[in-house]
Amino acid sequence: MSQFFQIHPDNPQLRLIKQAAQIIDQGGIVALPTDSCYALVCHLDDKDAVARLRRIRGVDEKHHLTLLCRDLSEIAQYAKVDNRQFRMLKAATPGAYTFILEATKEVPRRLSHPSRKTIGLRVPENSITHALLAELKQPLLGTTLILPDEEEPLTDPELVRERLEKQIDLVIDGGACSLIPTTVIDMTQEMPELIRQGRGDAALFGL
Repeated sequence: MSQFFQIHPDNPQLRLIKQAAQIIDQGGIVALPTDSCYALVCHLDDKDAVARLRRIRGVDEKHHLTLLCRDLSEIAQYAKVDNRQFRMLKAATPGAYTFILEATKEVPRRLSHPSRKTIGLRVPENSITHALLAELKQPLLGTTLILPDEEEPLTDPELVRERLEKQIDLVIDGGACSLIPTTVIDMTQEMPELIRQGRGDAALFGL
């Protein structure tokens, strides 16, 4: 049975953030709000937790998982970012974007896309997520909370609890989230490519 924390969306309770971080450190899968949809997240370096997350989500190794980062400096640790890319990222973060970038050696091989050695990264604009990332002092590995064979993400924390309480370790109730996922921008080529239009304004990238 999963735990259920009600955390204030603007002023997250540090006691609950610390407990959530401990659950993640111990291999837990957590559902948490972001600036787009609810996401399922786990520890970056926990192989078993990553495998569980993929099973719950119903995706294989070819599906990009995303690193949720605190800021641009953390993105630069896990992805190769040149000056041009950095300027574009700075204009769009934090925000509802996921960026596909070439992975550095800091990214475990099992997490990068097997054929392209790329990784999805984002800096969410959400106080709960930021507080948790600050407590963990490293990125979280995540994916939009869309269940297998469904097209719409889960956005109601009570419904997340009802559907997943036997599969995940914690649901963080930070209020309802959007039904619209992030905008996905591939930045591995000279010109950015729009992969998915979501909440973020693609016009920032001339798309």
